[in-house]
Amino acid sequence: MNDVAQPKSYTSALVAIISVFFFWGFVAASNGVLIPMFRKHFDLTQFQSQLVDFAFYIAYFVGSLIYFLWSLFLGDPLNKIGYKKGLIIGLLVSACGALLFIPAVNAVSYGIFLTGLFVIGIGFALLQIVANPFVINLGDPAKGASRLNLAGGINSLGTTIGPIILAFALYGKIIPGKEASIGLDNLKIPYVTLAVVLTALALLIAAVKMPVIKNESVIERKVEAFQYPQLTLGMIAIFVYVGVEVTIQSNLGALLKLPDIKGIDHTMVDKYIALYWGSLMIGRMSSALKTFNLSKGVYNVLSIVVPFVVFGIVMYFSSLRGFEVNDLWNYAAWIVVFILVKYAGQEKPSKTLMLFGISAIVMMLIGLFTTGDVALFSFISGGLFCSVMWPCIFNLAIAGLGKYTNQGSSLLIMMILGGAIIPPLQGAISDNPSIGIHNSYWVPVLGFAYLAWYGFASRRILQKQGIDYDTNTGAGH
Repeated sequence: MNDVAQPKSYTSALVAIISVFFFWGFVAASNGVLIPMFRKHFDLTQFQSQLVDFAFYIAYFVGSLIYFLWSLFLGDPLNKIGYKKGLIIGLLVSACGALLFIPAVNAVSYGIFLTGLFVIGIGFALLQIVANPFVINLGDPAKGASRLNLAGGINSLGTTIGPIILAFALYGKIIPGKEASIGLDNLKIPYVTLAVVLTALALLIAAVKMPVIKNESVIERKVEAFQYPQLTLGMIAIFVYVGVEVTIQSNLGALLKLPDIKGIDHTMVDKYIALYWGSLMIGRMSSALKTFNLSKGVYNVLSIVVPFVVFGIVMYFSSLRGFEVNDLWNYAAWIVVFILVKYAGQEKPSKTLMLFGISAIVMMLIGLFTTGDVALFSFISGGLFCSVMWPCIFNLAIAGLGKYTNQGSSLLIMMILGGAIIPPLQGAISDNPSIGIHNSYWVPVLGFAYLAWYGFASRRILQKQGIDYDTNTGAGH
């Protein structure tokens, strides 16, 4: 009899948890379809319509802050209830938020819709805290990073097809000459379905075997992590990054209405929202190649092939709704630029962040000073350059924190708050008649300028501390 312990297989559990990554990406990206719909139906200003993002992303901040303070003074609550129960509770809370869309439709209440999105976000905040360590522990720890990259890729798949599926549920297939139905009643079925699926996932997780994990780290009672400039500046960087990533697509619906951009209404925007989120998937799938033991030659070839394969997948999903996708082929030029810049970054966090930030600034400026597809695709390419910024910032911000690493990580997660603040800020700026939605895209220009600077500054800060800042990047957020 062989007494050597074999690694336990948690395939069913891994499938269930990776599905969680898919659905929180699905819902977050689908907000881009809700925003122009709510704006038209409730006759909102652009600022008011961006409260969709505020409600959803402020929940991440509130949930993370509650968890952080609870852990600080009462001990990690997940150690008490168990991480598995934490997953189940998070899913059920989000399911309850989705069900709030029923009374919201019945009462024709924008406020109840926002409340529903907030509750969904609270559940997802708990899932965010729990799911990452669970994925690492579902099998060989040495392959934990690979599983996280897979989960991140599935999350990006959710962000890509979510807007298309929701738009199909709301408006049906694109048929020339057909008037799309835009009644709020159409929201009931997709969000009740979401609630049912999230509940089913909770039941699946309750049924499958999972490892028992605990956070053994001691949470310091004093927030000493603030003594590290790479962290404090990194918190601002995460705030800006999430805000910029969200605001580019959240204001896209209003931009697309402009006659000199596309001149289309809100029932047609999902094709371009999907391309934006698909751009993040292109970057993340390309970066995930580093987790495999590939020869240099194979890696270089796949670094070119994979982005275009993913691009083809995005176009395929858009075509299912009946969209004409031939115009999207021109976006290949922007993907080529991304591949070249990524190669120049050499997978180094500080260098990649700086180059991607500068490239994104150039693209935003091209978008601001042009019209039509050139402007549109330049703005959308912000997704390509945002794609691996999260791991770059995260790696640089927590480098050298030692025993304060977990504290620093918690503070960084709270800065997802940027997704709640920056989109409404851009919306408010665009409501100024002398500025408008097109010129409001100076907001991401300023955001990318800070991110490029942080890539440069963090390198020097870490050098002074004798820290190797050139470790490779990992999975995206």
